[in-house]
Amino acid sequence: MKLVVDAREAYAYTGGKPFDPSLPAVVFVHGALNDHSVWTLLARWCAHHGHAVLAFDLPGHGRSAGPPLPDVEALAGWVVEALDAAGVRQAALVGHSMGSLVALEAAGRAPERAARLVMLGTAYPMRVSEALLATALAEPLHAIDMVTAWSYSTTAAKPSFPGPGMWLHGSTRALMRRMQAGCTATNLFHHEFSTCDRYRGGEAAAARVACPVHFVLGRFDQMTPPTAARELAAALKARVHVVDAGHNLMAEAPDAVLAALREALA
Repeated sequence: MKLVVDAREAYAYTGGKPFDPSLPAVVFVHGALNDHSVWTLLARWCAHHGHAVLAFDLPGHGRSAGPPLPDVEALAGWVVEALDAAGVRQAALVGHSMGSLVALEAAGRAPERAARLVMLGTAYPMRVSEALLATALAEPLHAIDMVTAWSYSTTAAKPSFPGPGMWLHGSTRALMRRMQAGCTATNLFHHEFSTCDRYRGGEAAAARVACPVHFVLGRFDQMTPPTAARELAAALKARVHVVDAGHNLMAEAPDAVLAALREALA
């Protein structure tokens, strides 16, 4: 589905069903160097079980026109504008990693628009080491390899999504490399990991959130370990689900993540 947001073309995957704004809406917000495809299983389940689905490509990613936006606050504003463009009054906001911060900021900025807030693979503050940022700036492809290795708890998770035996490391590396190569405006890796590292609006946003909140965290997550989400979860009075996975938990533990999402939306 194509929309016009802030005078630029934006793409949203609708889960294999025509988008119907009269249904309860679920909006998925991906993380750094990702696109809508990381949500395929969850988006399809929601679309085939009574929800209207929008899994966006953020500006400068996948099929959405660029350039990438400068910070979490701007991305949150874009998500709210995208809801307007789609004719959606209220939606469950579901975000992963950087996208979880964007969903949090959007829910705090427009609390009447958020029916639920679901934050996956989240932490606050979402610190990124200076060494990784330096590598991202000088050798982004090497940095992608590093992050891919840290994003899974095993070398060959099985069963996995989209099917048993899927090479999760290879598919993640390929997706991130494609996003990096497709962005000509900036070094997307360095830009987005810096965006996560700079965000300091979490407490203020959390104080304004008015909807039920769920966290879905990977027990073995090295990028955003569950302990790094503890204070934010307490501030949001969040229901915390912990699954046996690393940072890319939607791919590594698809059934457990789907079960957590179904509970969050119930």
